[in-house]
Amino acid sequence: MAPHTRTIVDRVTQSTHLSTMVRHRHSYVSGSHTLRTLVLIGTGGFIGSVLRYLLSSYVQQLSKGLQFPFGTLAVNVVGCVLVGFLAELADQRSLISDETRGFLIVGILGGFTTFSAFGNETMNLLRSGEPWLAGGNIVGHIVLSLIAIWLGYSMASLICK
Repeated sequence: MAPHTRTIVDRVTQSTHLSTMVRHRHSYVSGSHTLRTLVLIGTGGFIGSVLRYLLSSYVQQLSKGLQFPFGTLAVNVVGCVLVGFLAELADQRSLISDETRGFLIVGILGGFTTFSAFGNETMNLLRSGEPWLAGGNIVGHIVLSLIAIWLGYSMASLICK
């Protein structure tokens, strides 16, 4: 194995998401559980990306041509509520298996939330000479996302009492 490939493999096998990788005689072998988990995450990512596009487009159409990226903000807030809700069920209540957590949180919601789009849209607002809209976008995403995470945790706690 080439030195740079070994470094990449070492990093992958030390990842907490791929903890089922096992070392065998200086090479790394993936168990069927890991491949299954990767397929679940990839499938979830596909589903989440499609859902992101649909919701973001719908919300942006409702904003009637305003320059502010309401579609991305809506996706991030909804995604954060769902992440908070599912994380509470998985981490604190142990009601969701690791595979289901990977599919839902890493896969679907990882593909669904759009913080990379958020960064790009904020930069575009700054480049367009709209610093107040860019600032509003930053504050809106951060504050509403944190509130949404708290809301998701709270909802799961109330349901599971």
